Amino acid sequence: MLCQECGKKKATIHLTKIINNEKTELYLCPECAQKRGEWGFGEDPISLHNFFPGFLGALESGRKTPTTSAGKETCSVCGLTYEDFKEKGQLGCKECYLTFKDQLTPLVKRIHGREEHRGKVPRRTGGLIRKRREIEELRHKMEEAVQEENFEEAARLRDKIKELENEMKG
Repeated sequence: MLCQECGKKKATIHLTKIINNEKTELYLCPECAQKRGEWGFGEDPISLHNFFPGFLGALESGRKTPTTSAGKETCSVCGLTYEDFKEKGQLGCKECYLTFKDQLTPLVKRIHGREEHRGKVPRRTGGLIRKRREIEELRHKMEEAVQEENFEEAARLRDKIKELENEMKG
């Protein structure tokens, strides 16, 4: 697709602007996008390296109760502080995940909607993984059914779980 501004170069940037429920879309080349400063392209190009730390700051400013230990804890392996993480947008090592777990968990949950990683599963080779996830989901639903004292539903879910577990063994 050609740039909608100059009509000469290949459009590599798709901009969407929504004002008062009115959506405007533009497909631009990098040069034309940079000329349109109102779209967020100024002298400095947009950097994902700068985006993540800014995003963390925005999430944390929306918290109702600030964490008192943020920035004071230091990773015992690499020496990174939580404040350093907020600046860089990058953890230093695998130990950082444990050190800053209390601060990271709410951030991950707000960004992804859940605390644990749920990546894509390949269709051809992911049957076993898909079944494990389904069993996990059914167990969660079964616990909810038991708490609601809906024992018929809980028994149905239990049977479905057993059926899936037998399929995995076979």
